[in-house]
Amino acid sequence: MKDSYDLLVRGGTVVPMVRDREWFRGDVLVRDGRIAAVTRGPAADIEAERVVDAGHGLVLPGFVQGHVHVVQSLLRHRADGLELLDWLKKRTWPYEASLDGDDVEAAAELGIAELLCGGTTTALDFGTTHDHGRVFEAAERLGIRLLSGKTHMDLGDGCPAALVEDLDSSLAQAEELGTRWHGAAGGRLRYAVAPRFALSCTRPMLEGCAALARDNGWLLQSHASENAGEVEEVRHLTGLGNIEYLHSAGLTGEDVVLAHGVHLGAEERSLLAGTGTRICHCPGANLKLASGIADLPALLAAGVPVALGADGPPCNNRLSVFHEMALAGTLHNLRHGPRAIDPWTVLAMATREGARALGLGKEVGVLEVGYCADLTVLDASAWAMQPDGDPAARIVFGATAGDVRHAVVGGRPVVENRELLTADAAAITDKVQKATRAVEARMEECLA
Repeated sequence: MKDSYDLLVRGGTVVPMVRDREWFRGDVLVRDGRIAAVTRGPAADIEAERVVDAGHGLVLPGFVQGHVHVVQSLLRHRADGLELLDWLKKRTWPYEASLDGDDVEAAAELGIAELLCGGTTTALDFGTTHDHGRVFEAAERLGIRLLSGKTHMDLGDGCPAALVEDLDSSLAQAEELGTRWHGAAGGRLRYAVAPRFALSCTRPMLEGCAALARDNGWLLQSHASENAGEVEEVRHLTGLGNIEYLHSAGLTGEDVVLAHGVHLGAEERSLLAGTGTRICHCPGANLKLASGIADLPALLAAGVPVALGADGPPCNNRLSVFHEMALAGTLHNLRHGPRAIDPWTVLAMATREGARALGLGKEVGVLEVGYCADLTVLDASAWAMQPDGDPAARIVFGATAGDVRHAVVGGRPVVENRELLTADAAAITDKVQKATRAVEARMEECLA
């Protein structure tokens, strides 16, 4: 009698990422949403309810991004030419203050669709202060594995009044959201508490967010040391360096992901490593906002766990993990020489190490029996992917989001032959256009 499976991913070159520098021709077999077998050579004597053709392709774990803002998707191409603090005050905060629930949903659908069609199957997402349930609803429908949370803000120079929250109400809203959504969709959705950064949260807010996350076993995320002016202002207000201040308020530890970490000294890197705090490297956004170049080799040498993330569409203009991998694999050569970062290290940051940073290291990030069947198939016939060779070099230096042929989350194909299966792409586009016009009109009133 033949063994029966729900899904067969057939005929590709498998890059399992259990360890570096391993790849082979084979198949991936899925049962009940999890990887049941990874074969070397074609699987024999089996039956599968559904077959995904990976011929002439590379089969990898679904990509993991450690920092995105899908709710900012409607501001894409509308916030260029600014550094971080002006970017927040003049564009991003007025935009977020202008969103209603329908706009939040449209933005989330756009961002999630882009992530999935670009091979990212898991992401840690940062919302805005309101209507965050609509982000989870979109994620539930479209099929992504998402850790996400509403933003917390109870102060901020130049921040619209609509975004400045009451501390107790803000924390209560997050607790309600987390109670509703953490573990939803069969565990595919999880809550992650999200104080924006030190300059938009009072110390009681930061401490309250840390306590809320730990009382519930939720991930904790924020932004840190992205911009030189930000770091200077934190020191002026608190007398402490940014990381030292966040540490004093409870925002370090193995359950904390801090985006950016551009402006860090050796002592701060040691503090991050000693506490197990994760950094998400976002080179694309850091270049776009002229924030600087995080010293990735120094972070890794210090023992700091690092993930990769595209950040937000308005400060990067794309949510492509391939853009971030290409930058992470080349940018640091300027300071450290042409062997600064090995492409396998970069690929691990976008898969295995990214999953570990998000606390999902035993669930996703590798193709191994028992893990969730989250995987991406890349078309290796693209010109920049040829000729054959080391797959990490081909992916990090040659691949783009357009090379993603298939994506599977929890054993369910969500993208097949470059087509999003879980939503009507034309309907999303139409919704996005209408929402963008409405938000722009409200922004004009907000900025008047």
